[in-house]
Amino acid sequence: MTPDSYLRPDKPVLVIAGPTASGKTSTALILCEHLGGEIVSADSMQIYLGMDIGTAKSTPEERAVIPHHLLDIRKPGDRFSVADYKIAATAAIKDIYRRGAQPVVCGGTGQYLSALIEGLTFTENPTDLVLRKKLNDEANFVGLAVLYDRLCKLDPETAGRIAATDQKRIIRALEVYMQTGRTISLQNQESREKGPDFCYQSYCLSHDRPILYERINQRVIQMIGAGLDKEVQALLDMDLPSDSTCLQAIGYKEMIPYLNGQISLAETISSIQQATRRYAKRQLTWFRKMPDLNWLFNQEPEQNARIILENR
Repeated sequence: MTPDSYLRPDKPVLVIAGPTASGKTSTALILCEHLGGEIVSADSMQIYLGMDIGTAKSTPEERAVIPHHLLDIRKPGDRFSVADYKIAATAAIKDIYRRGAQPVVCGGTGQYLSALIEGLTFTENPTDLVLRKKLNDEANFVGLAVLYDRLCKLDPETAGRIAATDQKRIIRALEVYMQTGRTISLQNQESREKGPDFCYQSYCLSHDRPILYERINQRVIQMIGAGLDKEVQALLDMDLPSDSTCLQAIGYKEMIPYLNGQISLAETISSIQQATRRYAKRQLTWFRKMPDLNWLFNQEPEQNARIILENR
């Protein structure tokens, strides 16, 4: 295929976005069965080997029926940026098109989805470990709130997409500005001028808040029953750096105090549920700012799939 032939309004890339526990994976699987599709994950934790239960990764049985891409492509502790994702996902989508199949992007990582749908390109801002340590030390000394307030003044758009407690992303945004003199939001605005590589038909699945929160609570209980504690212990046994991305993931970070005998299982479950609900709220805030998302509320996966198929 020539580059322009990937821009196919007759067969757009389907995007199934939404907060955690909204039914994205089940919906995507049904769509793929009907359309001869393949799933391209847009989940920043599902890229890691050994993180299956806590990320609600598709089962081996599901993956045997429907091809999946960008699962298990990194070892725990490896770095993987949004720029890395954009390159890998673009290559996967092109490969799916070449074989005549239907690409279905599925996931809840807003940065990944924006990179694709909005056609972001990325200026290579190399990591400055000395500067990063200086900012981390400052955050630990004066408090992260001081750095977040600084980011709000420098780059309110980026700050509005970052939780005030997300030290890693706050520091990265400040690091980019201090390295380049240009904010992340300005760089993203300039990068959109090229436009996306594909045509997209994008949906965001969600539920009324009480329903979504109950789905989240039940999912956490299911993950505990499926052996989340053993999955987290296996990661700890790898002696990864304490600031590794995988150990900061929701469900994994909260499980560590339990494995160390510091809190009860009931407290752990409650902590994971609360952290997941807060994450879902941040996801929805991100998705509301994304353009051209078609929202589907309070539907089961079969209903979502039927509506999407009827609108193709």
